[in-house]
Amino acid sequence: MLTGVMMVSAFRQRLAQGDDIDTAIHSGAMLRLRPILMVALVAALGFLPMALNTSTGAEVQRPLATVVIGGILSSTVLTLVVLPGLYRSAWRRARNASAL
Repeated sequence: MLTGVMMVSAFRQRLAQGDDIDTAIHSGAMLRLRPILMVALVAALGFLPMALNTSTGAEVQRPLATVVIGGILSSTVLTLVVLPGLYRSAWRRARNASAL
């Protein structure tokens, strides 16, 4: 959730500076790429020992850690790939609605 907020705030900053929507999305995404990847990498690496655990209690920990790591990675991909497209379509829809 926080990575999506970071991405949208970067888009809004660029739009406030006067960029067009495509430039704002591209430069905002490039600006926030490294912080978003760092957040995902740290979180996924934090769960890696639990996912690889074979000691007592691992039958509960391993599936949980696997699901959490998968969720972190999929949400990161969605934030980096899907969110810019959704923001562009929502911006155009809002712009067209305000023009009517």
